[in-house]
Amino acid sequence: MKTLVWVEHDNAAVKDATLAAVTAASRLGEVHLLVAGKGCAGVAQAAAKIAGVGKVHLADDTAYEHALAENVAPLVASLMDSHDAFVAPATTTGKNIAPRVAALLDVMQISEITSVEGPKTFTRPIYAGNAIATVESSDAKLVVTVRGTAFEKAATSGGSGNVEAVSGTGDAGLSSFVGSEIAKSERPELTSAKVIVSGGRALKDAATFDEVITPLADKLGAGIGASRAAVDAGYVPNDYQVGQTGKIVAPEVYIAIGISGAIQHLAGMKDSKTIIAINKDEDAPIFQVADIGLVADLFKAVPELTSKL
Repeated sequence: MKTLVWVEHDNAAVKDATLAAVTAASRLGEVHLLVAGKGCAGVAQAAAKIAGVGKVHLADDTAYEHALAENVAPLVASLMDSHDAFVAPATTTGKNIAPRVAALLDVMQISEITSVEGPKTFTRPIYAGNAIATVESSDAKLVVTVRGTAFEKAATSGGSGNVEAVSGTGDAGLSSFVGSEIAKSERPELTSAKVIVSGGRALKDAATFDEVITPLADKLGAGIGASRAAVDAGYVPNDYQVGQTGKIVAPEVYIAIGISGAIQHLAGMKDSKTIIAINKDEDAPIFQVADIGLVADLFKAVPELTSKL
């Protein structure tokens, strides 16, 4: 089986989410990558070095500079004659492209797989991660998105894939890139951070959130996350949100402060290696998944913890 993996990148470097997708694809058979962008030959060369990659298809065209799904999907569909499966990381971009590819191929998409059980059999979470479904496809072609936290990242060296230029399908004329406002931070990105400190609605307001959470995160060199309740209350921006409708993370250490542990939040972080919870409510659901739990007033416990680090 030949599998085509969408390489997520910024026209300069391969993003980590791609590496988990490569690992998943390698369990299906031969792995080919698709690098589509503008001036991204360097990305293609780096992708060719990823362990287990056999070939890299490079589509270098202005139409793909910003990875508009309306332009990328027809390109992918045009390459599927020689591939049996299309795999994309379950990121915002991947989840934008994959459904369009599935529609063009007239097949059912299998979303956010967490394991590969057979050539066309996968597991995926349902009901906010409370149950795991085993799904078998009967379609001739597979379209799959991969939950990055469920697979090890493929090594970025050791591969010897060949880079092959492919002619793109060009601009579909259905959408255009207007602009972007990218938040810049010296902190690690949430999806790749090894330690995450998250705050919940109990932190009262944006100033208190910053006063309590930021010093601890600084001491630990951690990324900062938040529950949906904290985001909806305006304490922090949307890109801090961890959970079913936010980012799915699995750091080495996840510290949940003032977070009760709603099902939707747990769905986004329960794969973390070590979960530490600080909450004054001893019956909070977060303690059911926590490896270490501290029943205490966060406004006293967190500053004390920070001061001792």
